[in-house]
Amino acid sequence: MARWMLVMLLLVCIVEAKLHDIKTFNVNDYGAIADDNTDNSRVFLKAWSDACNWHGRAMFRIPRGTYKINPIVFTGPCKGSKIFQLQGVLKAPINSPTSESTWINFRYINNLILNGGGILDGQGASVWGHNGHHVLITMGFAFISNSYVHQLSSINSQNAHIAVFSCKNMTLRNITLTAPRDSPNTDGIKLSKSQGINIKNVHIGTGDDCIAIISGTKNVNISNVYCGPGHGISVGSLGKHDDEVDVRDIHVKNCTFNGTSDGLRIKTWASPLNHTLKASNFVYEDIVIIDVEHPINIDQEYCPSGNCGNKVPSKVQISNVHYKNIRGSCKGDIAVNFKCSKSNPCQNITGIDVNLWSSLGRTGRLTNYCSNVHGAFYGKQFPPSCI
Repeated sequence: MARWMLVMLLLVCIVEAKLHDIKTFNVNDYGAIADDNTDNSRVFLKAWSDACNWHGRAMFRIPRGTYKINPIVFTGPCKGSKIFQLQGVLKAPINSPTSESTWINFRYINNLILNGGGILDGQGASVWGHNGHHVLITMGFAFISNSYVHQLSSINSQNAHIAVFSCKNMTLRNITLTAPRDSPNTDGIKLSKSQGINIKNVHIGTGDDCIAIISGTKNVNISNVYCGPGHGISVGSLGKHDDEVDVRDIHVKNCTFNGTSDGLRIKTWASPLNHTLKASNFVYEDIVIIDVEHPINIDQEYCPSGNCGNKVPSKVQISNVHYKNIRGSCKGDIAVNFKCSKSNPCQNITGIDVNLWSSLGRTGRLTNYCSNVHGAFYGKQFPPSCI
């Protein structure tokens, strides 16, 4: 027992020594004012510059209190790993004084940790539906690698909550993203041209996609996500622009969709491209569906406005999509809807144990719809598979 206690004491000493190795840069020491009114942008940038240029581990700290900042860019590269600790509340400007599309930006940083349990308040209710207001994505990551974001909340974003562009090896965990059901374009997490992204234990309730996976994204693992309200977890939309890149290797597991318009969704435009775009190797497993309008949906005639001119078959090739153990209630009429491209039919679409029933109980009747899709479904299938 004495030897065990000695080992534990040694470990505690090592941890404490590591903590003392971190140099803290507290924004209040630089003159930040938490009065919910003063613009602290310049003060924050000065504190960040010193933290970023510190040789070794550094913590940029925002203590408790409510701070207002205008659009800001925390940029690297930095000298050593950095911790961005938000313990207070940050409030976005109602009418941005700059042309930046994102409120809080992180760019060109390696080994970044964001935590602290704080809140990002986008104040979206002040701009939703008001023409002339410049709306902001709450938080953006661009060219970030080997990073970890956890224990944060984002509320009432003006536009999307989090946008991830050209990032590698990034984990988002234990975060909460919320906006009202009728708030416009308030996607939870948008991923583009990124790889090695892990999203775990996240609660998202918004007015748009809970998670949107778009051009050039690959090697994404999503697990234990609660989505609702919102438009589900979507791949796409894809296939509208010639500069788009393939999307592949997406794994969604142990997620719950409650009261969303869609659950598991892939959407592509019925528009011409100069090349065939590929969306492939997706696995959806152990999914719970609660009162969802469209639980499983591949839509290759995507046209949200309803006025897309002369449609042509989508040139996005969807293949190797697998559904395993999907169960729950559907409040629409079609449980599984595969509306694939006539010129590029969906290939190798498989399902095992897909059990969906009507939210109306015995009085409700569900069907499945399949068009231009090849594959096979096995095990328990209710409604019966149309493949």
